Amino acid sequence: MDFSIILALVSGVIALCAAGFFVYSVLQEPDGSRKMNEVAEAIKEGANAYLKRQYSTVAVFVIILFLIIGFAVSWSVAFAFIVGSILSALAGFIGMSISVRANVKTAQAAEKGLQKALDVSTRGGAVTGLTLVGLGLIGVSVFYVLFHSPLVLIGFGFGASLISLFARVGGGIYTKAADVGADLVGKVEKGIPEDDPRNPAVIADNVGDNVGDCAGMAADLFESFVVTIIAAMLLSVSVAGVGLNGFQTDSMFTTTPLAVASIGVLASIIGTFFFKLSGSKVMKALYQGVIVATILALIGFFIAFGWTYIFEVLIIGLVLTLAIFFVTEYYTGKDYAPVQGIAKAAKTGAGTNLIQGLAEGMQSVTIPLLLVVFAIIGSFMAGGIYGVSLAAVSMLSLTGIVITLDSFGPITDNAGGIAEMSGLKDKVLKVTGELDAVGNTTKATTKGFAIASAALSALVLFSVFSQQAGLTSINLFDTSVIVGLFLGGLLPFLFSSFLMKAVGRSAFDIVEEVRRQFKTMKIMSGKEKPDYAKCVDISTRSALKELMIPGILAVVSPLLVGFLFGLKALAGMLVGAIVVGFLLAIFMATGGAAWDNAKKYIEDGNFGGKGSDAHKAAVVGDTVGDPFKDTAGPALNSLIKVMNTVTLIFIGVLIAVSLNLI
Repeated sequence: MDFSIILALVSGVIALCAAGFFVYSVLQEPDGSRKMNEVAEAIKEGANAYLKRQYSTVAVFVIILFLIIGFAVSWSVAFAFIVGSILSALAGFIGMSISVRANVKTAQAAEKGLQKALDVSTRGGAVTGLTLVGLGLIGVSVFYVLFHSPLVLIGFGFGASLISLFARVGGGIYTKAADVGADLVGKVEKGIPEDDPRNPAVIADNVGDNVGDCAGMAADLFESFVVTIIAAMLLSVSVAGVGLNGFQTDSMFTTTPLAVASIGVLASIIGTFFFKLSGSKVMKALYQGVIVATILALIGFFIAFGWTYIFEVLIIGLVLTLAIFFVTEYYTGKDYAPVQGIAKAAKTGAGTNLIQGLAEGMQSVTIPLLLVVFAIIGSFMAGGIYGVSLAAVSMLSLTGIVITLDSFGPITDNAGGIAEMSGLKDKVLKVTGELDAVGNTTKATTKGFAIASAALSALVLFSVFSQQAGLTSINLFDTSVIVGLFLGGLLPFLFSSFLMKAVGRSAFDIVEEVRRQFKTMKIMSGKEKPDYAKCVDISTRSALKELMIPGILAVVSPLLVGFLFGLKALAGMLVGAIVVGFLLAIFMATGGAAWDNAKKYIEDGNFGGKGSDAHKAAVVGDTVGDPFKDTAGPALNSLIKVMNTVTLIFIGVLIAVSLNLI
């Protein structure tokens, strides 16, 4: 067996063992008071109930596709598709399960200070990150060894992509419907704090953090991680020779992506032990862990490959990761001009706040796009399209520690909510507040990472499609290509509109229910307890009702264009969707996060503080930004990758149709 395969299997097992260690470590921490556990239990029950109903709903769609793939392509590909779906769902479920337990333990740990709370929350986040990379490495390696078929690997990746799409869409609708409903009535109309126990939507809001930012992001990055590795293995055709009917050689080039990912995973495991405060800067402590992981990965890459073109493109991937982190933090962090400018604009009303936020969001696209362009140029010059694919794998090799930072966000957000709802001391609220503020930024920066990596992954997948379809060049003056480009550019907008409207409809139902409870129940006086379960149920039903149409759109549209207009039009469509989807995703995710932190900047006491006119205007901006940053923006990652993977699954059928063989 190839050494890279052995390394991948061993690294995957080590990652799962490390995740198990962190689970044990977190569960050994004290739970806190009875009141804290009552709140935490309500969050846990709501999150588990939603995820169970989501997976039950999606299972029907997965089974239908399993049968279609089995009859139209092959049953081995269909089997891989099912396993990919299961592992993607499992990664999200495991991560969320520990997240809803680490929240209350983080709140209790805050009694002992900032470092203790940071330790508990990052270890809880590490469970999600290390579980998904461990499952991903093992899954890809096992299917490669058993079937030795690129098409089977694509089936595995398509299963991961599909679950990622549904997790992102459903979780995003849930979390933002609850968040918007809670903010509009609680903050704007009643003037009560975000996590006030009198708000009937407060539990649904906390549940949403877990199903959206934890389970959703885990499925998203699991898919990016495995799909990028698989695409790079397929692109080894440029140096080794690969076809969809089987790998023609066991060349090192075919398994190199697994070795790269394995080294990054091992570096990430070590990096998770370096989240240590050297002062009071939590973000600095988190970046310390990421930088340690990056340096160790760099050393590992050099030991494995020496100073070759492979090492050079791997450096590009790591540099791109760090650059995307810092650029995203600049546009979304409270310490920088973009967010402060949006907050200042709120002084003259919601309109100017919205205008400034839209402008900053549009501008925020520029540097990430240039960074990705330079990374593509540099890696292509060094190693051709295979070099580009390795740069993407290098970037995603740090997924374990990146997701640790992302899952840290909902854990600390929930910890702050539990602390406030339980009436804990001010010193505890100060600690959870500091962690929560940083968590908002880490969620934004990891979304930037996810979007940039999705663009590179989709580009690599498109290159595989072009090779398999025999498209050595694409004529931009060809009518069918132009038609495809326009249709591909349209799709991210249409897809996003479905999600934005879904959040709006669901939020309307939440707002109406919260208003009803405030009107008919003695909640504000504290004589009656809000009916939290009702809002949880509304969010759950709304999210599940709304997630199917966007999912069907992503799967059916590329196949429809391929069957009706041919492979050239399909190629144009994929390119259009990648370019527009990438730009729109950055605009929405970064702009939405900037609106959110502008609101928090005002809540810190700037421009009038809480309850001021500027604060009310900023809440409106945040309300618009919420579905931008947590629903539509991140879901575009999954859209462009689902389109590419489903195309590769049915490439044989599409080619046959184009040749009039069917």
